[in-house]
Amino acid sequence: MAKILVVDDEMGIRELLSEILSDEGHSVSLAENAAAARRVRGEMRPDLVLLDIWMPDTDGISLLKEWSAGGLLTMPVVMMSGHGTIDSAVEATRVGAVDFLEKPIALQKLLTTVKKALKHEVAPHKPPLTLDAFSRSPLLKDLKKRLEQAAAKTSVLLLKSATGSIAEICARTLQAPKMAWLDLSASSAPLTHDMLANAAGGILFVSDLMLLGKLQQKNLVYALERLEKHNLQLVAASTHSISTLGEAGWEPALLARLGEVWVALPQLSSHPDDVPEIAGLLLSHLVERNEVPSRTFSSAALNALRLHHWQGEWAELLATVRNLALAALEDEITVEDVNSVLERDVTPSTKAPPALPLFNQPLREAREAFERLYFEHHLKGENGNMTRIADKTGLERTHLYRKLKQLGLSTGRRSEEHEA
Repeated sequence: MAKILVVDDEMGIRELLSEILSDEGHSVSLAENAAAARRVRGEMRPDLVLLDIWMPDTDGISLLKEWSAGGLLTMPVVMMSGHGTIDSAVEATRVGAVDFLEKPIALQKLLTTVKKALKHEVAPHKPPLTLDAFSRSPLLKDLKKRLEQAAAKTSVLLLKSATGSIAEICARTLQAPKMAWLDLSASSAPLTHDMLANAAGGILFVSDLMLLGKLQQKNLVYALERLEKHNLQLVAASTHSISTLGEAGWEPALLARLGEVWVALPQLSSHPDDVPEIAGLLLSHLVERNEVPSRTFSSAALNALRLHHWQGEWAELLATVRNLALAALEDEITVEDVNSVLERDVTPSTKAPPALPLFNQPLREAREAFERLYFEHHLKGENGNMTRIADKTGLERTHLYRKLKQLGLSTGRRSEEHEA
């Protein structure tokens, strides 16, 4: 018979439904809240879920949306509520529920609904990965809010410090259901009016501005002039500054348009405590989408990921999780697996550093030259992370900023830039 997961915060209802369904020959698992439901769902892969709407931690419809956004809605879900309304039933069905039970649940109604739901075939569905799938990460929930807030006020949004997969995840978050997606980076032909008309209401995406050729840049200009006409949203990503793109030959007017409103991705290296949660969620979604074998992280492995200095930021984390899942020999990814995948060439260089031409300078100039080299070394080594630089140099942050400004070195402070 079927494996059924019952999710309800009322013990009496859980036990009653379990008894009834067990008598029918089903294997029943119970969860008292959304957190338990996530865990049990991952362990047992149920054939059917009976999900209460009103729960103390996360309501049932929010959990349903989370599963749907992450490609985890691989089984039929029947919603339950003692305060059911037409609106809540319609909302649940729209999100992906196959039926709705109103409490108190009559025995015959329960059995009929369960029988019907188990016959319901859920079509294999691999929706694009979006930030909705990371709803348990405060860092990414905040990023999602900032993206939506910025996108609501502009048709052109620049993603700073982002390219590739993480940029696409952000852009897909802004894509309305069933709306078109047009990747300008992947097109090597001239953009046409018909192509934009077919994408009306959707997203135009550029994964990395620096990689666009001259024809693709012309396509970008063509699209920018017609965004409003076709109700299109352009989301472009870059790890390079606007000035660097200008030095590479981009038209100033185009760069001015692209740089009007932007959102910068948070730096993973500044949020190590968020890494385990994000890595775990990412792994779960890769497994559910059958992109990697079924794997879980050990606690020690997650801690190793937390302690790693992510110089490659989001792209490195995404690639690392995928490679760990593919390379691990057991179902559980161990700390040894992490150390193996993250292994770096740590052989110290035997090349002597260049001699510093300081000795022929007056003391003041020589000291200033040394300090500039000293701080440039730490800025590069810590990837501009001012907290770690302050720790390494033993300076208070205020003194550190003042010293860097005095030496004419860029601090990379976000307050020095305009951010949406």
